[in-house]
Amino acid sequence: MATQSAIKSASAGPVLLTAKRDYVLTLTLNRPNVGNSLSLELIETLQQAFDAAAADETVRVIVIAAGGPIFCAGHDLKEGIANNNAEFSKKITTACAKLMQTMVAQPQPVIAKVQGVATAAGCQLVATCDLAVAADTARFATPGVNIGLWCCLPMVPVSRAMAPKHAMQMLLTGKLVDAQAALRFGLVNDVVPAAELDRAVDELAAGIADKSPFTMALGKQAFYRQLDLDLASAYEYAGKAAVRNRLAEDAEEGINAFLEKRKPQWKGR
Repeated sequence: MATQSAIKSASAGPVLLTAKRDYVLTLTLNRPNVGNSLSLELIETLQQAFDAAAADETVRVIVIAAGGPIFCAGHDLKEGIANNNAEFSKKITTACAKLMQTMVAQPQPVIAKVQGVATAAGCQLVATCDLAVAADTARFATPGVNIGLWCCLPMVPVSRAMAPKHAMQMLLTGKLVDAQAALRFGLVNDVVPAAELDRAVDELAAGIADKSPFTMALGKQAFYRQLDLDLASAYEYAGKAAVRNRLAEDAEEGINAFLEKRKPQWKGR
């Protein structure tokens, strides 16, 4: 069953649309007239949505989508010009960094559904998501250098999602790369015809939502945690995670369901 709501902007209507179908929550950026740019308000609204979803047992997967032809054009440059001071710059940088770290720590897997251009902080948003599916018409760039700005924050997830030389290519040139190049670089998981994007993301999200939410949360946390460890420490950490996983009720239920050839009934613990 689907439900939909809009999170209101104080100035120009809803900046974020939310819709939930079964266990999948879709957060749709809704500033198409300004390329869905990440204003401070939109960043803070996304933060609130992720915080609320983390405590919602009926949400197992989160999809980030966007209205209009552009996925996200980065930060709102006009807002930055209107607030050209250190205090605002620090505030929005801190809020953006917090949001991206929240997405990584989020218990639910997060999928980017990229229908159009994603640049600067928009590319950062895609790189931060656990998975990303792009339409074949999508384009990606970290174009800050074109206006005298290094894409410092986008560099963090982009350099972790891609090989160093591919990341540096995007950061140094600022050029748009097409969806197939983004796939080759490791920025996205799949590229599909634009007409099939909805179906592809729906199928991916539904397949993940069908799994144990406990296992998904444990596994996502373990994946990112072990990346920062040396090999021996990674195995030690993963071993502890494996024991915790094996002793969970969902693991027992999943194994029994498999042996009994029935669909498991997850308890989320």
